[in-house]
Amino acid sequence: MSGGVSGDTPGGGGTSGTDRASGTDRADSTNGTDSAAGASGADGGAARVGGGSLIRRRAFLIGGAAAVVGGGTVAVLAGQDQATRLWYRVPGVEKARKPGELDHVGAEWVAASSANWRRADRPDDFTVDRVIIHVVQGSYRTALKVFKDPAHQAATHYVVRKDGHVAQMIRELDVAYQAGNRSYNERGVGIEHEGFVDRPQDFTDEMYESSARLTAGICRRYAIPVDRKHIIGHVEVPGTDHTDPGPHWDWDRYMKLVRGARDAGLS
Repeated sequence: MSGGVSGDTPGGGGTSGTDRASGTDRADSTNGTDSAAGASGADGGAARVGGGSLIRRRAFLIGGAAAVVGGGTVAVLAGQDQATRLWYRVPGVEKARKPGELDHVGAEWVAASSANWRRADRPDDFTVDRVIIHVVQGSYRTALKVFKDPAHQAATHYVVRKDGHVAQMIRELDVAYQAGNRSYNERGVGIEHEGFVDRPQDFTDEMYESSARLTAGICRRYAIPVDRKHIIGHVEVPGTDHTDPGPHWDWDRYMKLVRGARDAGLS
């Protein structure tokens, strides 16, 4: 993940040419559609509140100046991030969560700081249609350390070690500050890989195979096509100045492994 900002949080700018440990995110990076536009379904969900009136999620996020919640009025301030936070105060509108629950079987749960991601309810809030491949420019331990640091303000959903071990740090339900582009953050699942972009020896057989199984599972869960339009490198995200996964990442090999894992049901 060399260089740049990740485009979603209230953080400062990043530094070009640095690794993920140095990048930050910004909440005001748009470079895509609005927050509600990616919602699946006609209205993205609804909830009955107060005296039984029905509030639809999409209308709540982009509609009026106020919403009635539990008999009281909660002002919906300008900006959809604020509206989203208010929406999650409505009882019973988001999927059930359990601390440490995994989306990928066999992963280890290591929680990222809540400053490095945004609570959501994907794919109801945002269509998930991308897997974004990163390289940390450092060790597995470094990735976990910085993603747990609230000052860092960036993280990915997963980190893959050279021996193939996988840590999940953010639920796929939620938006990771990872890509330097708000729309891609909202639509993507990010996978970090231990290593350096200029060291092909860091990309081991175990890493490729484990990461491919992880990506195949993500694609299966969200009906994402297994192709290079939907499985991309951080360098391919519009607006980013990151260069990872770099010239030594073997895309032909990786995509073949992802397809093989999908077809064999190994995700």
